[in-house]
Amino acid sequence: MIMERSGEERLKMGCSMFDTAKAVMQAGILDQNSHASPAEIRRALFMQLYGHEFDADSREKILAAIESASHPVTKS
Repeated sequence: MIMERSGEERLKMGCSMFDTAKAVMQAGILDQNSHASPAEIRRALFMQLYGHEFDADSREKILAAIESASHPVTKS
């Protein structure tokens, strides 16, 4: 059934499923911590989706980058 669809339709379906999965994970994160900041949510999503694919040092560097990205630099 899926293979009968065009490549474009399959890509759209995959993207839609990924967006739905992220929304479900985000709801679970907020259920556990209703006051989670956007950065905390991004960190938790990263850990759930990709955390197991990196060694501890790499994970910490990525998590630090996620944290620093949540504090935009402003011009003085």
